Amino acid sequence: MTLTEYFAQRGAQSRLSKAMEIPAPMLSAWASGDRRVPAERCPEIERATGGVVRCEDLRPDVAWDVLRMQTTPEPTEQGA
Repeated sequence: MTLTEYFAQRGAQSRLSKAMEIPAPMLSAWASGDRRVPAERCPEIERATGGVVRCEDLRPDVAWDVLRMQTTPEPTEQGA
């Protein structure tokens, strides 16, 4: 889902603005494409929207699959 689609929900832009402590006009600029969403903000948006707006939808130019693999904790051996 895009930010524009997400913002079609009543109050969604205001809630996201407060959750991220970002001015609503900046979110509007990101949603409209006037400004590119900074890659480092994408995971925060994904978390704040409950995964509805995904990093891949915000910035398809970033290799999120690779980054997600790098941030997955390694399993630890128990009883070793």
